[in-house]
Amino acid sequence: MTDRNTKIAVVTGAGSGIGRAVAVELLRAGWSVALAGRRPGPLAQTAALVPEATSLAVPADVSRPQDVDALFTAAVERFGRVDLLFNNAGINGPREVPVEELSYDDWRQVVDVNLTGAFLCAQAAYRRMKEQEPRGGRIINNGSVSAHTPRPHSVAYTATKHALTGLTKSLSLDGRPYRIAVGQVDIGNAATDMTARMQAGVLQANGQVAPEPVMDVADVARTVRHMAELPLEANVQFATVLATTMPYLGRG
Repeated sequence: MTDRNTKIAVVTGAGSGIGRAVAVELLRAGWSVALAGRRPGPLAQTAALVPEATSLAVPADVSRPQDVDALFTAAVERFGRVDLLFNNAGINGPREVPVEELSYDDWRQVVDVNLTGAFLCAQAAYRRMKEQEPRGGRIINNGSVSAHTPRPHSVAYTATKHALTGLTKSLSLDGRPYRIAVGQVDIGNAATDMTARMQAGVLQANGQVAPEPVMDVADVARTVRHMAELPLEANVQFATVLATTMPYLGRG
C-alpha cells in the first residue's frame, strides 16, 4: 500500500517504446506504476531506469482475460487503487500486406491485442475505479494517426485503431457518473524500435517508398503525463502528437 498522495498508474506495453517512455515519465514525476507486458526482462529494464521509484512488474498478455484480471488484482493489492490506465499495448501485424493476402490468423492477432486487449484492460480499470474510494480515475487509450488516416496495406491495424476511437468515446460517456475520465492520444512517428524503419523508407500512398521524419518519444510521454495529471473535472478527449513534417495531412 502506498501513500494516498501518490498517484497509481497501470501502463501496458511498458517493456519498450511508448509504453516504456510514459512509464518512466510517470515514475520520475512521483507516480507508482504497475508495468505490464508479455516479457519479464524488458519490464525489469524499464523499472531499472528509475531505480528510486516505486514500480511493480507484472508479465501479462492483454488479450487474455485471466492475465488482465491478475494484472489489476496485483496492482490493487500492491498500491491500494488505480488512478490511471495508459492503455498502450498494441501490435502492427504483418507489414504492407495487401488485403487479399492477409491471413485470418494475422487479422485475429491484431484485433485480439489492439482492440480486445484495450477493452479488457479498460473494463478491469473501470471496475476498480467505480468501486474505490475516492471514486474515479482516468483511462488514456493509445490510438494512432491511423485512427484518422490509413497507410497503404494496413487494414488490420487501421481498423483496430478506428475501433479504439469508438471505444474511447463510449467509455468516456459511460464513465461520467463515476468520475472516470477517458481520453485518447493519437501518435504519429515517435522514434521507437517499432518505427525505426520509417527513417529508412516506407510505402507511401502514391506507391513510392520514402523516408519519414520521427520525433522524440519523450515528447509523447510528456503529453500523456499532462493528460494524466489533469483534475478529473477536466479531460483531453483527443490529442494528436506527431512529427511536425511527417506525411500525415497529405496522405492519399
